[in-house]
Amino acid sequence: MKELGEYLKHTRISNGVSMEEAAEDLELSTSQLENIESGNVRAFKDVYGLKQYIHQYAKYLGLDPEKVVDEFNGFLFEHTSKISLDDIKEAQRKLDEKEQKKIKSPYTIIHKKKMSIWPFVFIPVVVILLFIIIYLIVSSINRPPVVDTELVPKVRKESIYEFTY
Repeated sequence: MKELGEYLKHTRISNGVSMEEAAEDLELSTSQLENIESGNVRAFKDVYGLKQYIHQYAKYLGLDPEKVVDEFNGFLFEHTSKISLDDIKEAQRKLDEKEQKKIKSPYTIIHKKKMSIWPFVFIPVVVILLFIIIYLIVSSINRPPVVDTELVPKVRKESIYEFTY
């Protein structure tokens, strides 16, 4: 990264641009620009933000920003590929231990409720039963009454009494 920073610094100086002028034009602080030119990556919290700054700076200096960013990506790959998997696991373990040591208040702990399947089964069954009951009530109200013909007395057409004149 130092080589890339030196290249950017050399280009800035050859263009006749002061550090303050470049920082003002790019809306960066002079310390940020100094860190980029010195190759101090650790001064930036976000590597992606640093990549954006380098892209803007290269474009400002009239360089091909894609080539400069590719050079920066090469540095990142070279730097991060040297980290062993054991080192990454150790850093994660330390981070987990640090989280466990924190004092936890019952007011700040988020309690996760377990979702039960009970409401998802019970509610549809109750709704279906209600529809069946309503259907039976409505159908019994709208049905005409059933007349049993065997219980109605039969009327004879012939008269029981005969009248004579």
